[in-house]
Amino acid sequence: MTSIATRAPASVAALREEFARRGWYERPSGRIMFELALNLFLALSGITVFLLADSVLVRAAGMLVSTAGSMGVGTGAHTASHYAASRRRWANELLTYFGHPLFLGLSVTFWRYKHLGLHHSAPNIVGVDKDSDFYPWFALTEDEVQRARGLRRFYYEKLQWALLPLALVLNGLNMQRAGWAYVLGNLRGSGRRGRALWMDLVALALYFALWVGVPCLFFPVTHVLIFYLIRIGLMGYAMFAVFAPGHLPPEAARIRADQRGSDHYLLQALSTVNFRAGRFGSLICSGLQYQIEHHLFPGVSHIHYAKMSGLVEQFCREQGLPYRSYGWPEVLWKSLVVFWAPQPVMSDVEALRGRPANQ
Repeated sequence: MTSIATRAPASVAALREEFARRGWYERPSGRIMFELALNLFLALSGITVFLLADSVLVRAAGMLVSTAGSMGVGTGAHTASHYAASRRRWANELLTYFGHPLFLGLSVTFWRYKHLGLHHSAPNIVGVDKDSDFYPWFALTEDEVQRARGLRRFYYEKLQWALLPLALVLNGLNMQRAGWAYVLGNLRGSGRRGRALWMDLVALALYFALWVGVPCLFFPVTHVLIFYLIRIGLMGYAMFAVFAPGHLPPEAARIRADQRGSDHYLLQALSTVNFRAGRFGSLICSGLQYQIEHHLFPGVSHIHYAKMSGLVEQFCREQGLPYRSYGWPEVLWKSLVVFWAPQPVMSDVEALRGRPANQ
């Protein structure tokens, strides 16, 4: 059998040519803006319901709708951060800054470092990919558990799964904190990156002015802060629900760092799974349910992922690469189970060359 390393480049070139022929490298900005407007409407109308309703249940429903819409705004900005929302660079930048720091308080420069820089080049590589690395707070691999001693070992084996709900409440706040730390820590001596860092800092400051400062002019400070914590706490759960299923289930291999230089396509496929989100879920996820397509072709707009999926699956099967897709509830449950039963680390990805694609 011809090796994947020999066959993949020619096959990828042919696949890219087919994408170009079908117009899938076009960036349908109109549809992306429509989706963004719809998610923004859900986010703001849910907040309005929360503020005006008398019933606790109606207010809770309003916040859930707002959380879903806010997640959609964030995932739409994710597409823009890959410069896949528009042919114009400035438009992608504008959408990214709007959706991340201005609307969610998440640093753009930190996102580019952690997600675009580390995650996409080394998905699920232990000790490298910060998107799927929760150590030392949580151990997701057997190696991390085995290295621990005493109370920490007991915590990993018996308690960490029970503390996950609390950690998810703090997830959004922690991402905001990490973003601020990254920006402030890199401003000095930033050189050519200085402009981006300063823009990021201004956008983050405007976020707090808009979401905390302005509301305090009309509502008691304590009410504003409580609302802020509820909103960010729910976003922590939403981010886990959207981002975790693509990389945390046991089927998404966690890979030893010395395997980072292995075949690019094999690494991406081994560490990634898809999930089926339905029509409303697709609006919120902005293509992140097609993680395999996104990781193999991150510069393609998410609008095309559903149409691409058949060809991408065929490509993976012809190359002996895994292509896995699950229902959203199933793969979300699998993502949670990893905190109860940490998974082994793959030490030899080359051994999987040529295996059937469903393994």
